[in-house]
Amino acid sequence: MTVHGDDGIDMVINSAERDSGGFLTVSGQLKNTGAELYTTPVQWGGTEEAVAATGRSLAAMTLVDSKDKKRYYVLRDTDNRPLTTSGFEPSIEAGKSLTFFAQFPAPAQSTTQVDLQFPGFANATIEIS
Repeated sequence: MTVHGDDGIDMVINSAERDSGGFLTVSGQLKNTGAELYTTPVQWGGTEEAVAATGRSLAAMTLVDSKDKKRYYVLRDTDNRPLTTSGFEPSIEAGKSLTFFAQFPAPAQSTTQVDLQFPGFANATIEIS
């Protein structure tokens, strides 16, 4: 699934997979489809001060389970670092991609779809496998 974002950036979602530990991992690429360098927005890291202190990340990504009326945030490790792609360069060259992952608590087993929300992109309904 491809979601078009602002200023020539696309988010391609390859998978949203549950694991036996009760987590859901979303993976894909952020592709610069424009002709110029794309500067990654600071908003991608979210607004939490503790997470912002860990450097660039995709911690602002969330999942919404409309059926059970729940929102899921990117998990954090014991040092409050987000369990998502982090430490990437502040820009993506034209025609290049940034491969990403983000790990969340898994929704209920009966939930087969969630809405992925990320700053600068339209809401995307994704299938959970």
